[in-house]
Amino acid sequence: MADKLKNLNDLLEHQLKDLYSAETQLIEALPKMADKATDPQLKKAFQSHLEETKKQRERLEKACNILGTKPDGEFCKAIEGLIKEASSFMNEKAEKEVMDAGLIAEGQRIEHYEISGYGTAHRYAQQLGHKEVADLLAKTLEEEKDADEKLNDLAIEKINAEAVH
Repeated sequence: MADKLKNLNDLLEHQLKDLYSAETQLIEALPKMADKATDPQLKKAFQSHLEETKKQRERLEKACNILGTKPDGEFCKAIEGLIKEASSFMNEKAEKEVMDAGLIAEGQRIEHYEISGYGTAHRYAQQLGHKEVADLLAKTLEEEKDADEKLNDLAIEKINAEAVH
């Protein structure tokens, strides 16, 4: 990475590298969340998002390639912290329904961070006229919003009600 961020393009590259680090860390964390989930739909949601996350990381590699930079070189401390929070929660002694409800909460915190990051990077790419990069980021942004919505629907329609009892 450059010694100094001089312009919006440098900041976009910095954001892409941070997101790449986040996705890489999530590829390690999502299987653990899926294993801990007991509700079959929740387990499936985490497993399918893992496959999406791998594709999202590939899109970031492509975006960086288009911009002539490498995707590595940053470490996303925010995702590291969110993953630590989720790991700590997974070590709690909880009824299975309460654990599932908590896993949704942890998953949504992660999704909201990613939605924010991809939204910002997408706006930067648009502002800079990097249409292909903006399109790649927009696709991932929609997937992150969909993943959040799936978790939200599971919580509302089933899992939170089960955790009440």
